[in-house]
Amino acid sequence: MAPAAPPMAAGSAAGDSAGGDNPFASPAVRRRARELGLHLQDLRGRGPGGRIVHGDLDAAAAAQPGRGRAEPARGASPASSTPAPAMADDGINEIRVIGIRRRIAEQMQEAKRRIPHFSYVEEVDMTALQSLRNHLNDKYGTQRPRLSLLPFMVRALARALPAHAGLNARYDDDAGIVRRYRAIHLGIATQTPNGLIVPVLRNAQALGLWDCAAGIASLAGKARAGRIAREDLGGSTITLTSLGSMGGLAFTPIINYPEVAIVGINKLVERPVVVQGRIEVRSMMNLSSSFDHRVVDGWDAAVFVQALRGLLEQPATLFIDEDYRPSP
Repeated sequence: MAPAAPPMAAGSAAGDSAGGDNPFASPAVRRRARELGLHLQDLRGRGPGGRIVHGDLDAAAAAQPGRGRAEPARGASPASSTPAPAMADDGINEIRVIGIRRRIAEQMQEAKRRIPHFSYVEEVDMTALQSLRNHLNDKYGTQRPRLSLLPFMVRALARALPAHAGLNARYDDDAGIVRRYRAIHLGIATQTPNGLIVPVLRNAQALGLWDCAAGIASLAGKARAGRIAREDLGGSTITLTSLGSMGGLAFTPIINYPEVAIVGINKLVERPVVVQGRIEVRSMMNLSSSFDHRVVDGWDAAVFVQALRGLLEQPATLFIDEDYRPSP
């Protein structure tokens, strides 16, 4: 920063001064100049566009014979008559992307580069399921693993996917082959201190509600503690992701390449909803899902999400055996 300028003699070149008959200065600077007995027309402004600032008054007052240091402007710190200039923060903190974080970055880049994503968002009335979940948690307390929404979502996926086999699949686009799976190896997107990790809940279709809860909690705990085994990562056939309480209204999840679908859970909120002509407070949640448009059509994705919605809104259907053969 240039040092403060001494007072100038009247009649100096206009190019060196913001003076003249109407110099640039704020009302506070003008008032303080009068108190100090200074004429703004005699000063060179060092502020933006030649504006006269308090620092110019300080320098001019200090340079006058018989005057000491000028009194600081009202509100200024008594320790310094001229406020310290705001220094530009030109520092650069370089962080090398290595290890798990680099692997995550590469995976996300590969997914977006290869897969033409499209997303489908639908709202779901979770009132009945929420009531069932609260009832089961109250009934069993600490005797069984506590149920979040995720085990119910796993159950819904296990019910819906057999009729939508094209979504429980992996697309080998190099070979041009879609591999559909009967077993559901469900990736559970988990946020950890080292970034997003997707441990796999294997054979999810064979797990009961509390087995799902225990399996999810175990995988998430090991992932967040950095103790997840390599065999617990990779090989998933479809992924479930949730932002928990930060879930917002909707988001566009990135498919876990080379899978072809990912189902996202948004925040559960209570809000007024019209039910059979009446306004009721219901527990509502959006499902935000993304699909690989190369092998999944929009209609098929919508039918699948609507099947999930139907199961979640009528939670008894998650546990009913639908295999029925009429008596001869």
